[in-house]
Amino acid sequence: MGKPTGFMEFSRLSEEYLPVAKRLKNYCEFVLHLTDEQAKIQGARCMDCGIPFCTSGCPVNNIIPDWNDLVYRGNWREALEVLHSTNNFPEFTGRICPAPCEAACTVNIDGDAVGIKSIEHFLIDKGGENGWVLPQPAAKKTGKKVAIVGSGPSGLAAAQQLARVGHAVTVFEKNDRIGGLLRYGIPDFKLDKRLIDWRMAQLQAEGVTFQTSVFVGKEAPCPDKLPKGVANDAQKTVAPDELLKQFDAVILAGGSEQPRDLPVPGRALDGVHYALEFLIPQNKEVAGDGKNPIRAKGKHVVVIGGGDTGSDCVGTSNRHGAASVTQIEVMPRPPEREDKSLVWPNWPLKLRTSSSHEEGCARDWAIATKEFIGEKGVLKAIKAVRVEWKDGRMSEIAGSEFELKADLVFLAMGFTHPLQPVLDAFGVEKDARGNAKADTENYRTSRDKVFAAGDMRRGQSLVVWAIREGRQCARAVDEFLMGSSVLPR
Repeated sequence: MGKPTGFMEFSRLSEEYLPVAKRLKNYCEFVLHLTDEQAKIQGARCMDCGIPFCTSGCPVNNIIPDWNDLVYRGNWREALEVLHSTNNFPEFTGRICPAPCEAACTVNIDGDAVGIKSIEHFLIDKGGENGWVLPQPAAKKTGKKVAIVGSGPSGLAAAQQLARVGHAVTVFEKNDRIGGLLRYGIPDFKLDKRLIDWRMAQLQAEGVTFQTSVFVGKEAPCPDKLPKGVANDAQKTVAPDELLKQFDAVILAGGSEQPRDLPVPGRALDGVHYALEFLIPQNKEVAGDGKNPIRAKGKHVVVIGGGDTGSDCVGTSNRHGAASVTQIEVMPRPPEREDKSLVWPNWPLKLRTSSSHEEGCARDWAIATKEFIGEKGVLKAIKAVRVEWKDGRMSEIAGSEFELKADLVFLAMGFTHPLQPVLDAFGVEKDARGNAKADTENYRTSRDKVFAAGDMRRGQSLVVWAIREGRQCARAVDEFLMGSSVLPR
């Protein structure tokens, strides 16, 4: 806990943002972490609640009250050590996690939750500024080798855990840079890619080897056989059987990259794109790889889908200088505030407005797209209809059809499953949703020596869930190789 009466004495402190006019001029991060004094005050609000529901609300089970108390007392380095004991990458979660821990905070029952995410952001930045984040190489090598397919948060977490207990770990990535969807799915203004490079350097010092532009499968799929928007920079292919000969265990930790499509008339018009067709080239442009071929400047942009990926399209379109940005969602508008007496400590359904929305975006709900309208093969508008929901079923409202001007449409309706060529090449059994079938007890697939974690196993999810699965899978692999493990679950 922090100060016993802190939650009554102090109000919640939110992180400050740079002004909209300034941040729209570039792709730099614009969220400013707390000052030392602000962090102490925020830590002081952590109450002596008896049962810290925040810890169970957090997928990696961060020991939140402990490091809040240390922050309140100014013991920054010790607080960071406690944070790192459960979370390998707080620089990622402190920036892009939706913070289910805060929804579960006891102070949140009838007030404003402790700003747990902002403290996490503060701590890891403080550690970086002071050189506290150091490599932790294993004192003794085991002689065992592990291959990890995919370098997103799940793969990186598993790699770090396994390297620290002495295994030789090699991470294979089909793209030209490490990071998976952290690198190419999340805009730089939300997550500066130098943070991935910083952490990658630590992993390399701990003994992890990275191989980029390598596709693991029977053969590298032709570009036209992969969904548009799926990044694939592979210059080399490694067959699963070859991998299983060279390594004692293999972890499949790729992302859920198959985007959900909207097969309505006009889908093939020029101007209708998957979200990642826009976001991935933009991240590559920021990294210096050439211009994004999709330009939103001066155009009327419509984003279909109300989640984080849609929000990223909104923020990127505004930075391009779009004439207008509209985001539509087929589900009904959520309530402004949840009924905490009914939902706490669970994650509530309520209206969430991101920083990208605040930069300029019209939003509308309960809208179904019927058709994309074009001229000479080029998108000009969307034909849509308003819908209503009853008992979980959607029905169109008669006479509510309308058209929405659109020069660009981005489909941001989520992702259905990981790429099937990888799973098919390994011959692992899949669940009904197309994910690798494996339980959370041992993370083993139906094929000997092959494990699965993160999106590859659970489907589209949060970065913090990916880190949890990578850590737990690492323990399962260590037990498989050594008979027992000192790694935490």
